[in-house]
Amino acid sequence: MSATRYAYLGPEGTFTEVALRTLPEAATRELVPMVSVPAALDAVRNGEAAAALVPIENSVEGGISATLDELTTGAPLMIYREVLLSITFALLVRPGTKLTDIKTVTAHPAAQPQVRNWMAAHLPSALWESAASNADGARLVQEGRYDAAFAGEFAAATYGLEPLVTEIHDAENAQTRFVLVGRPARPSAPTGADKTSVVIWLGDDHPGALLELLQEFAVRGVNLMLIQSRPTGEGIGNYCFALDAEGHIADRRVGEALMGLKRICPNVRFLGSYPRAGVAPEDVRALRVGTSDRDFAEASDWLARSQDGRA
Repeated sequence: MSATRYAYLGPEGTFTEVALRTLPEAATRELVPMVSVPAALDAVRNGEAAAALVPIENSVEGGISATLDELTTGAPLMIYREVLLSITFALLVRPGTKLTDIKTVTAHPAAQPQVRNWMAAHLPSALWESAASNADGARLVQEGRYDAAFAGEFAAATYGLEPLVTEIHDAENAQTRFVLVGRPARPSAPTGADKTSVVIWLGDDHPGALLELLQEFAVRGVNLMLIQSRPTGEGIGNYCFALDAEGHIADRRVGEALMGLKRICPNVRFLGSYPRAGVAPEDVRALRVGTSDRDFAEASDWLARSQDGRA
């Protein structure tokens, strides 16, 4: 395995590259752009890269299906870090292009919900075509295949384009979450401000089936931050669920919740426990009474004494 290479969703000039370069270790790694999320993650699976940074969620549209599906299927991978990046778009064009010249636009599919209203107001007749990434859209504009691309303003110089309009966003404070993914190994130590990601499959479809799984978290005071269904590919109505929970697998409440899921689910895929981006331990909400590691330990000691007749 190449321990010095990090893959990312390319080509050069993507928001993913910008997010990756915020990690301190990126300065000492060879950063390798890949044509798609599956290609970036496969580079990790086959040993061409030690890790890959890929988008997994945005605050406007929710989960990134390509990433969730890749983490759900295939050889297991684990999340080790997350990065939050504020997103605003520029409309990149070839020099001399005016707004009235634009008949076709392109960008990554995840960008469309974030600029839909702006397009309706300023380019109501323009035809949208999806690109593999926002930077790839800029490359296609450079080649003359489209009139304009929504991408980061920073990508303009790379592709010889001009930012015709900047600061484009339908939602204020839009963010995208990226995850650094590697091969499975021991998670990093708890920080006190962590997140745990899993994918779970229902055993059978019956009233309250999903509620039963969610109760494994609720009764232990574990807050869920994301839940998203994804089709399993086994027919209409067959879904698995990707979950993000507050806490670390080493926390008793989280570990016991995962054990509860494992007892009743046909399959549970652990995707990692890792530090939450931009959150310090002192910012984490106080635990509900009875859900701290000390509470679990005291309850376990009480049970052991009761079994020995010492309670």
